[in-house]
This record gives sequence, C-alpha cells and structure tokens, in this order.
Amino acid sequence: MANPNIVNVATINGGNAAWALTNTITTVLLTAGADVLIKINSLICTNIHGTNAATVSLEINGIGAGATGVTLAANLTSQVRIASTMNVPADDSLVLIDKPIYLMEGDVLRGGASASSVLELFASYEVINDA
Repeated sequence: MANPNIVNVATINGGNAAWALTNTITTVLLTAGADVLIKINSLICTNIHGTNAATVSLEINGIGAGATGVTLAANLTSQVRIASTMNVPADDSLVLIDKPIYLMEGDVLRGGASASSVLELFASYEVINDA
C-alpha cells in the first residue's frame, strides 16, 4: 500500500498522540505500518518550562518514491527535516504543521528537543487503512 487510492479504503480512524520530547532528535515518535497511510493534520509543540526557551527538531525518515503518476527528480532524499532547531519560548506553543501531510507505509516521524522533558509535542492524525 505504499501509494493507496484514498477514495477506496477499508477504514479511516482519527487519533491523537503526545510525547515528552527527549534531547535525542532521532527518537522514533510515529511509524506508518503496513497497509496504512497516516494523515497528520497538526503538530503543536509546547514548552512547559517557566523560564527557559528550547528548540525542537522533527524529521520524516523513509520517504519513498512518491505518488503514482508523479515523476520526481533524481536528487530524492529519504529523510527530510520538517523543523530544524526551531525556538519554542518558555511557557509558549509553536504550531509546526497546520496543513495536512501524509506519512506513507514505512515512513517514520522522528524528533527531539534541545533539553529533555521541557517540550511536549501533540499530534492530531487520521489512520487510513486499505487492507
């Protein structure tokens, strides 16, 4: 299902997830499993520390060959940052994604913060399954 027809699916289930980010930016947060496409609707990062700012980094790893019917340039990368050391002020939130993106089968959302247990990440998503 690496590139499903999202009009003809078995189920679409909504979900939310939250993580207390560590200072390892390659921590696996979310993985799109077999026969699954994940539509991430929003990602919001909140700094829960009262006085210190922190930075957040997020990446998608495992990006495949794209969608059926699309010709892509030869310089494809399988890993891309969607946030790179973005500052989140103390007691504030940063909207990282407010327009949907898709994680295709095998894609992995990874991320972390400049300081452990200071930043929390919230995701709202839909799991689209064609199995």
